[in-house]
This record gives sequence, C-alpha cells and structure tokens, in this order.
Amino acid sequence: MKKHITLAAGVVGATAVSMVMFATGVAVADDYAGQTYADATKALSDAKLKGVIASRVGDTLPDDQCVVTHSEQAAWVKGDNFASVTDTVLLHLNCNATVASATTPGNSAASPEGRAALQAAQAAAAQDQSTAAAKQNQPKH
Repeated sequence: MKKHITLAAGVVGATAVSMVMFATGVAVADDYAGQTYADATKALSDAKLKGVIASRVGDTLPDDQCVVTHSEQAAWVKGDNFASVTDTVLLHLNCNATVASATTPGNSAASPEGRAALQAAQAAAAQDQSTAAAKQNQPKH
C-alpha cells in the first residue's frame, strides 16, 4: 500500500513539473493590434499612456496609416530608483500597402488581410460612386 502511495505521489509530482515546464502561456488579447498607428496612439493618449514605435516593416505608408501588428507593455526601468515604466506601450507596425501590386509590397490579395482590404476598397469606391451620382441628380439652381 505504501508503495502505491509513493508511486502515485511520484506520478502526480512528475505531471505537475511537466505542466509547469511545458504548458503554454495564457493568451492575452492585444487591444491595439489591427488598428492604425494614429488610432492606437489616440486610444493610448486617452488612457494616459504613450505609444512608442518598437519596430516597423515596410516604408510604403506614412506612420499614421501603418497597421499595429502587435503591442506590448514596455519592460524597462528608468531613473535612479529603477522604477518600472508603466505608462509606455511598444507598438510594432506594418507599413506596407494593404494589398500588394506589381510595384508596391503589401498583403497578398488571397490572404485574409488582403481580401478584407480589397472588400473595404470596393465598398469605399461604391460609396463614392453613389455619392457622386446623387450629387449629379440634384437639381441645379
């Protein structure tokens, strides 16, 4: 009986150790991923935080139009007291065009991001066209 208890305790202990060592981390939602840099910095400013560009891929778009691919709390200390930085968020940007062309890098039109960008562009074009048609049909004074 004592041997079974010892064996069971060993199995439980080994399982606990393997769970600690090999378990994946808890998934955390990224509040700023998918937003433009302009929208993300506005949201950060409203929350009394500041955004810092940590990395960027591409150079096709201006900073404000770049898309945040990942954000993370700054993990550094500052000052003589080595206080943790709590008001800074690091932003990783994708500054390629939303959809690639023959001369411009960007997302593939077949990727989920590319399809979404093409649909958004088509919807915007249709809206512009209907607005122009409505203005053209208005009586002139």
